[in-house]
Amino acid sequence: MTALAEAGLRIDAMRAGVIDVGSNTIRLLVAADGRRGLSTVLSERTHVALAADIERSGLISSSKLSELAEVAGDYAARARDAGPDVLEVIVTAPGRQSDNGWLLRRVLADATGLPVHQLSGAEEGRLAYAGAAAGCRTVREPLGVIDVGGGSTQLMVGTAAGPAWLQALDVGSLRLTERFVEKDPASESELAAIAKAVEQAFDGVTPPLPRTVLAAGGTARALRRISGKRLGQKQLRGALETLTASSVQRVAKKHEISPERARVLPAGILVLREAHRRLGVTFEVARGGVREGAILGLLDELAEAAA
Repeated sequence: MTALAEAGLRIDAMRAGVIDVGSNTIRLLVAADGRRGLSTVLSERTHVALAADIERSGLISSSKLSELAEVAGDYAARARDAGPDVLEVIVTAPGRQSDNGWLLRRVLADATGLPVHQLSGAEEGRLAYAGAAAGCRTVREPLGVIDVGGGSTQLMVGTAAGPAWLQALDVGSLRLTERFVEKDPASESELAAIAKAVEQAFDGVTPPLPRTVLAAGGTARALRRISGKRLGQKQLRGALETLTASSVQRVAKKHEISPERARVLPAGILVLREAHRRLGVTFEVARGGVREGAILGLLDELAEAAA
C-alpha cells in the first residue's frame, strides 16, 4: 500500500468530539468521518437548564456551575475513552447571555482540561447550517435552516455551500417558558404572551424565500416524535394542541420525551410557527445541527493538517 493510500485510510478513520453547552442541555458527540457522512461513536445529553437561571437573575448560579462542571468533566473523560483525534467544548447562548459567561467558560476549561470556544450567534448559525445541510441527501436551493434552542434562535438562507443570509435572535424555548409560563399545561393567555414576544422578536426580519427549510435543534427533534418529520402550520397547530391538552408529565410519557423538553416545547412551537409564516415552506426535521457542524469543521481541520 502506498503512503498516500495509508494517509487516506487514516483520514477516513479520524474521529472528533465536541461537548456542546447549551441553554437547556449539555450534550456530548464523538463521531467519525465515513463515506456516507458522520458515524456516531458516542452521544450523551444531560438537562441543565442554564437559561432558567439567566432568565431569573441574569447570572448562572454557583450551584448550577458546580453541577455543570461535574457533568462536563465526566463527558470529557468518556469522550477521551472513545479515542477522538481532537476534542473541544463549545458554548452557545448561555455564554453570550449570562453576565458571568466568563466564569462559565473558566469552569468548563478547569473541569475538562479542554479548549472552550464561545460561539457568537452567527457562528452558532453557521455550524447549525453546516450540520443540517450535510445530513440532507437532496436539497432544493435556496436552502433555509432554522435552529430553535433554549436561549436563542438562528435563521439562515443560502446554498449547500453555506448561508448567504443569517439572523440570530435572542429568543428561545426555555427562556420564553421561564418568562411567561406558570401553569401546567400552559394557559391560553400564557401562550398568547409568548406568541406576542416571538412576533416582536421577529419584527423586521425579512429572509429571502427558500425552497427547502430544515429545522434543527431540540425543539424540532422532539416534535418529530409527535408530528413526524414534516412541520407545516397544520402539524405545528396540532402539536401545540396536543401539548397543552394534558400535563407535562402525561405528554412526556405518551410521546417518550423528557418532562423538561415537554415543558418548553409549546414555546418552541410558537417560534417555529412565526418563522414558518415568514418563510412559507413546510419544514423538514434536520438530521444534524450545531454539534454535527462543529464535528465536520474539526474533521476538515484534521484533514488539512494531514495533507
